Amino acid sequence: MARYWPSLLLLAAIWGGSYLFIKVAVEDIPPAAMTELRLLIAGALLTAYLALRVGARGSVAELRAAWLPCLVLGTINAALPMTLVAWGETHIDSSIAAITQSSVPIFVVLLSLRFLPHEPLGTSRITGLAIGLAGVALVTGVHPEGNWWAVAGTLAVVLSSLSYASGGVYGQLQVHGTSGPVLAAGSMLAGALILLPFAVADPPTQAPGATAIAGLAALILLPTVLGQLLLFRMLRLFGSRRMSLVTYLMPGFAVVYGAVLLDEPATAAALGGLALILVGVALASGQRLLGTRVQENPA
Repeated sequence: MARYWPSLLLLAAIWGGSYLFIKVAVEDIPPAAMTELRLLIAGALLTAYLALRVGARGSVAELRAAWLPCLVLGTINAALPMTLVAWGETHIDSSIAAITQSSVPIFVVLLSLRFLPHEPLGTSRITGLAIGLAGVALVTGVHPEGNWWAVAGTLAVVLSSLSYASGGVYGQLQVHGTSGPVLAAGSMLAGALILLPFAVADPPTQAPGATAIAGLAALILLPTVLGQLLLFRMLRLFGSRRMSLVTYLMPGFAVVYGAVLLDEPATAAALGGLALILVGVALASGQRLLGTRVQENPA
């Protein structure tokens, strides 16, 4: 238990930084090309990590056996949502992207009504859905630049949240008996393969600057590789319910990073939208911030 909060805060800080790194990288590298490099390099590093654990032959065999879930997750949990976020951040602040994407659990609950009907829908959940969606609507209307491209960028991040939620529901329904590192490495490589034609069609027009390269490198090593490994370690030690509390912490880190390092405004409307989304998440998911017992992940 003593290791839980430091690990959770570390993961939230790492994942909260992804929006900052994306914002810096897409200044010089188009969204599809940037995401392609992110997935390809992260996939190679995660595959190397897997090979160190089970050997080269074992890693190839496990990846081949899990090719279908890796392909699906590579599409809806990597290539599509990551590219949407990257494109969205060409038009909106990184903090707005992070706040908007904190709505992922809201979409998980909505999808569960259709695909996971065993969860009862009571008054509290309905209220939470309404509050959370109101928060998303409020954040979507926040565009300091005063143009519709900012609204489009925010909507792209909303779609990425729906895509990530679909990946979570798919994983719960379809993925059994496949280790976390295999799914992480395989989905990254599959996503890179899917994105390759789009990256080739829209390459950088000039050599990226040092700042963009540093942002991409940090994005790959911290949120994508280290974050994935820390995620699966925490799932094994503490279970998915306690792991999900990262949703409440990650946007706060992203807002601080954006305000301090990128001089992005932390507007009252954006912060109000964040508050509504998080209250909605808490009610709709039935999550409690305190008092939950540590659960072991059965996988």
